[in-house]
Parts: sequence; structure tokens; C-alpha cells
Amino acid sequence: MPRTARLDIHLDPVSAEPVFSQICAAVSADIAAGTLPAGTRLPPTRALATQLDIAVNTVAKAYRELEVQGYIEGRGRRGTFVRDQSGVAGEREALRFVTTMHSLGMSLKDTLELVRRAWP
Repeated sequence: MPRTARLDIHLDPVSAEPVFSQICAAVSADIAAGTLPAGTRLPPTRALATQLDIAVNTVAKAYRELEVQGYIEGRGRRGTFVRDQSGVAGEREALRFVTTMHSLGMSLKDTLELVRRAWP
């Protein structure tokens, strides 16, 4: 079983940036720098919340955002892992687009039609 990484996250309590965004920025920067390679298991939300002395829901929100952005993936009871970043930039942008269109109430059919009209 993979070993769980210890994240070195420093939160700025006086920052205008929300805490969950600070977590996202720190984790995505570590992934981009190679400090957190693909396959690394991240700490459970409760453990990271305890380490950072913040609410569990804040860590959960950060993990959800990182998952939507394609940086990490939840594997149920096995944990949350860093995704392989090679070739996922397009997938990350597609997920962001789909999430936005879904939140606007767009159907798949209407969304595909918009893409067809916008495609050069």
C-alpha cells in the first residue's frame, strides 16, 4: 500500500485568498514541481484538517476543487491520489468547461452544439 505524503502547507490567516484556495495552490504547486509525483497518496481530509487546524469541510472543498481541476483523484476507501499530469491539461480544461456548462443548466446536446458553432 502506498505511503501517505505529509503535506507542507503554510496558510496565511490574513490573506484575502480563501483557505481552501491556499490549499489548492500549495498542492498544485507541489504537483507541478514534482514534489508530489503521480500515485502519491494524500492525507485523509480529517488528518490534514487536524494538521492545519482547520475545518474538515475546508479540506474536503479543496480536494474537490483539485479533483475537478484534474490534479488528484479519489479512489473511495483507498484514499486520494495525485493523478498523472502528463497529457491531462486538455482533460482538465474539458472538465472545467463541462462543470461550468452543467452549472448553467445546459444539456449535453446544447453544449455540443455550442462547441460545434464555436470551433474554427
